[in-house]
Amino acid sequence: MSYSDSETVQPLALLMLKPVGSLRKGLAALDENIIIFALVGFAAQLIDGALGMAYGVSSTTFLLGVGAPPAAASASVHTAEVFTTAISGASHWKLGNVDRKLVRKLVLPGIVGGVLGAYVLTSIPGGVIRPLVALYLLAMGLRILWKAHRGPLAQPRTARHTPLALAGGFCDAIGGGGWGPIVTSTLVANGHSPRSTVGSVNLSEFFVTLAEAATFVALLGLVHWKVIAGLVIGGAVAAPLAAVLCSRLPARALMTAVGIVITALSIRTLVLVFL
Repeated sequence: MSYSDSETVQPLALLMLKPVGSLRKGLAALDENIIIFALVGFAAQLIDGALGMAYGVSSTTFLLGVGAPPAAASASVHTAEVFTTAISGASHWKLGNVDRKLVRKLVLPGIVGGVLGAYVLTSIPGGVIRPLVALYLLAMGLRILWKAHRGPLAQPRTARHTPLALAGGFCDAIGGGGWGPIVTSTLVANGHSPRSTVGSVNLSEFFVTLAEAATFVALLGLVHWKVIAGLVIGGAVAAPLAAVLCSRLPARALMTAVGIVITALSIRTLVLVFL
């Protein structure tokens, strides 16, 4: 499925550019819309920065709900994420939540997967792969919850970072979100520290998102700047707060929260796909 300006869905355009009788009313409507998108960005980044996942999923779900095509929604979210992930990654770095070795292992394959996914999304329907991703995430969410309550946390096992980051970047671009759910959930399920995993995955996400956004802009152009502005404003406010929450929450509580979020989001996706 290719995307062009003519394919922009009317409900989204009407939401952001509805006719008004005066310039004053128009500016008021514009401010109101940006506030709405800022609230969405704030909530999404608060979850993502604290748990290492769900910014793209929650933001994209909202955009799809108001009529944006998948490619345009993913492009808008990832363009906004360039700014929010930069702030989030810097905040985690400052608070000591980052494992530099892990970041180096994730960045390059994540970029490759993200660019490939962005290219594919502009050519075929993005919903084809979502059920498979949701099933995988459901299994990971349940596994995390089980490990969080089975006694002492296990020592980390060796993970194959390259295929994991490739899959995370690809699914992130295809579904508008997926880097955190796939990479964070897998690493935490394998016994890695939730705090350093969340911080490292968030910092890595900046580089992956930058590559994805550049690919989308090259293929689609810069679309829906009002959505992007709102998401950036809300996400920028929430990012430092989320990093503080991540650094202060107990490891087991953080692991439980990650498991609950992953399980709930994957079940919701499966329900929407099959019912």
